[in-house]
Amino acid sequence: MKALSKAFVIGATIIGLGATALPAVAEEAPQHQYAATKFDPVKMQERMDEHAQRLHDALKITPAQEGAWQAYLSARKSNMPQHDQIDRAAMKEMPAPQRMEKHIEMAKARITRMESNLAATKTFYAALTPEQQKLFDEKTEHAGAHQRGGMMHRRD
Repeated sequence: MKALSKAFVIGATIIGLGATALPAVAEEAPQHQYAATKFDPVKMQERMDEHAQRLHDALKITPAQEGAWQAYLSARKSNMPQHDQIDRAAMKEMPAPQRMEKHIEMAKARITRMESNLAATKTFYAALTPEQQKLFDEKTEHAGAHQRGGMMHRRD
């Protein structure tokens, strides 16, 4: 029994020392590129442009489809949420019912943007060949996974 207690104390000590070392390791870990630029609208636009170019290249958009592609990109860009409109300090000062009304208002605006994006996607999708549609489905399967401040996560 004494040996079991000694083993337990040694094990707890090792775990405790390991846990205290984790914050030091975490501090030394490099930040992801996204974390350093996620609030920079210029960097965000650059990432979106790079993603659009990769999708354009992967789909092998033909000259005949270019107009539909540009209309799709334009519609998506015009439907981007405006994060700078949220005044978090003012939200904290609002009474609970007003805060809830504001959240509902923002949710309705998000649904309106999503419906507009759906219409643009359907129009563009109709201009694609079946092979391109399949590739578009694969490439955009998890497109919303990083929206909303990382609150949605991909589940594989």
